Amino acid sequence: MSDNLLEIEHLNIDYLLDKGDFRAVKDVSLSIGRGEIFGLAGESGCGKSTIAYAITRLSKAPAWVSGGSIRLDGQDLLKMPEGELQKIRWKRIGMVFQSAMNSLNPLMRVEAQFHDVLHRHTGCSRQESRARAEEMFKLVGIPPHRVSDYPHQFSGGMRQRIVIAICLALRPELIIMDEPTTALDVVVQREILEQVLDLQQTYGFSVLFITHDLHLMAQLCHRIGVMLKGELVEVGDVAQVSQSPVHEYTRKLWNAIPQLPASAHSPGVFA
Repeated sequence: MSDNLLEIEHLNIDYLLDKGDFRAVKDVSLSIGRGEIFGLAGESGCGKSTIAYAITRLSKAPAWVSGGSIRLDGQDLLKMPEGELQKIRWKRIGMVFQSAMNSLNPLMRVEAQFHDVLHRHTGCSRQESRARAEEMFKLVGIPPHRVSDYPHQFSGGMRQRIVIAICLALRPELIIMDEPTTALDVVVQREILEQVLDLQQTYGFSVLFITHDLHLMAQLCHRIGVMLKGELVEVGDVAQVSQSPVHEYTRKLWNAIPQLPASAHSPGVFA
């Protein structure tokens, strides 16, 4: 068995526009190891989220994967029949979307939204899915009895935790987190990411962590990839990318971060 859980090779993604094709992702190759937290950084529009949606094949027109492969444990997700892929989404690959706190259905109680995911993949009863929802609420620091509430009864940070809890309910091997704490204040952001880190260390799942915040990424991730205009211009461990960046764009990103006195830290440990 390979040490890599996810392998992306020579991925090209185009947007089919009236004026012609626009290549948003250009020949990107990367891998994510088992139990690894891999960060993908870059400015808005560089192709980070486009890659995330391609992994789960949730990209919609006018986006189109024009070349390359995305393999999970050796299986090419791009060639997999939709029926087989549906069995992998949530169960083996979970995703926390941008503005995740707005991803919950406002008309459904939270326990019903857990049940939708759990019943589809495991066939469990409502009683069993409620028990699992309560268990996940405990893990993310929310009182279990609140699974009966509606999304509007929770704060933004709590809704974010709920989405993460739903994502983790089936114990997937890979979690894709696309700007998971956008629009949250820094204190709540830190609390949520510390919880994610604790859960990752407990269960050993891999994470693709997408953000603009290089400083945050350096504290959370084992390796970092930097994208520029659809290309992956640099990949390395945190020490290499932060202290000895190869690409000029990476150096500019680090130089744009205000430098404050801080103690040294290791990946996966918040300073």
